[in-house]
Amino acid sequence: MRAVIARAGTVEIMELEEPALEANYVLVETAYSAISPGTEMMLKDIQSNEPIFLGYSAMGQAKEVGAGITHVKKGDRVACYGSPFVRHAELLKVPKHLVVPLPQQVDAQEAAHVGLGAIAIHALRQADLRFGESVLVVGLGILGQMVCQIAQASANIVIGIDRVTERAEKLTAFGTPLVYNNEDDMIRNLPDITGGAGVDAVILCVGGGNSEMIDKALGWIRDKGKIVIVGDVSMTFNRELMFQKEAQILISRAGGPGRYLEDYEKKGIDYPIGLVRWTEGRNMAEYIRLLAEKKLNIAPLISHILPLERIREAYDLYRNAPQQVLGVVVRYGDSSNEC
Repeated sequence: MRAVIARAGTVEIMELEEPALEANYVLVETAYSAISPGTEMMLKDIQSNEPIFLGYSAMGQAKEVGAGITHVKKGDRVACYGSPFVRHAELLKVPKHLVVPLPQQVDAQEAAHVGLGAIAIHALRQADLRFGESVLVVGLGILGQMVCQIAQASANIVIGIDRVTERAEKLTAFGTPLVYNNEDDMIRNLPDITGGAGVDAVILCVGGGNSEMIDKALGWIRDKGKIVIVGDVSMTFNRELMFQKEAQILISRAGGPGRYLEDYEKKGIDYPIGLVRWTEGRNMAEYIRLLAEKKLNIAPLISHILPLERIREAYDLYRNAPQQVLGVVVRYGDSSNEC
């Protein structure tokens, strides 16, 4: 089977042996996978001669189902998430908590973004927003766009900002009125939006290691407000600014509780719902529910659909023409006939 790797700053397609089925795992024949530009561009740029697998979010068809799997069966459409199990590859071996079934009405390409959807949901859970509270989302790439849509579906007051005009316009087209591509304009309007108090939470979906971003966010939040870091943001900040507001600065660890933990992911040991309400698997299922109920609209965010053979073009686009590309989906085989 073919899989995508980064090596010494370049993207390659390599041949691998097909994985063997084990108990508590599902073999998924990939139909579509979604590129996560922030993570994958960072991995691509690592100057190492060792292969680094790219990708972590996909959908396809359950080819084989191992012992211990009860929520999906062979032949089901499924969405799956989580490196190292999920990658841009033709066949995936995915542990049971990282596979969710797809209702028939859910679009395959939107479902392929299940990993990004779970990350967006967990970021909002970290912010712990209540009905009617406000959130400022900084960075309107595909992840930031998802955060905004989910927050809006939750009846929060949503403010978005991105210096790329086309991304701001995309969120405005979705129906979010408080969108800015200029920081000065946003700052000037923020007192009217929040009654002078500041926003309840800022969610940072930006990369580049910006060393000033947390200090800026501390100026935008209310007293005892929250800052949730999702992107690659420098963790330096002014202690006095944080002290003055008794602010909380939080990290959002990917898709939720269970991520990177062997007992949950590899061994399939779930957390009781009474102790951990929203695991990464439950966040994945919630993203799919929102799609099924038409609470999210991801299709307009997909700017490019490329066959596996042309996946290198996607990374060139993200690097050279960010205003032209938002979401990229990789297509495997004749996906349109299968899923």
